[in-house]
Amino acid sequence: MTQEAAGQSLLEIRRVAIIGAGAAGRSFALACAAAGFDVVLEDVMPANLWRAEAEYSDLSKRFAAGSLELASTVEDAVRTADIAVDFVPDELESKLEIFSMIDRMAPPRTILCTPSYALSITDLASCVYRPERCVALRGDLVRGDAVVAPTVRLLYPAAALKPIVEAVSRFLSMLGLAAEAEADPDEPALIKNIPAAR
Repeated sequence: MTQEAAGQSLLEIRRVAIIGAGAAGRSFALACAAAGFDVVLEDVMPANLWRAEAEYSDLSKRFAAGSLELASTVEDAVRTADIAVDFVPDELESKLEIFSMIDRMAPPRTILCTPSYALSITDLASCVYRPERCVALRGDLVRGDAVVAPTVRLLYPAAALKPIVEAVSRFLSMLGLAAEAEADPDEPALIKNIPAAR
């Protein structure tokens, strides 16, 4: 086993960067902190960060929680992240911009994760230098008061490393979410649409 493969098999997510502190990003950040993760939350709107800070203060009174730090720049948020999850609008231009920004600023070990119902993770991953560390999530990312753990689809491009997919699955499990990992369904569709040679 190579040294890189050995390191990959021990991959553990402890520090989570969340980009976007709107309602969804803030809820996900608080769920991560409640599960014991160290979270760094970034947003361009200071009011969203203040709201998150107040909600975390209330949360930490009720639970033995992880930590929540606030960051005013993406660079500060991802500087030491094991995984970076963006909560920007689910449209191509926004996702490409944030993916390439995180790719440039985060350490090489950082996993790029995006909640997306509309976009192909294969397409997004093809625009960064670490396609093997990219995943997309589809489903409700905040468990709430559900008795049964909600299922989240964890989509990955063909280039994804198995330990990355496994680490993200464990991460979601620690949040009370059931992950169903599968290859990006958009990737085979692109191949199927290529006309056969005659």
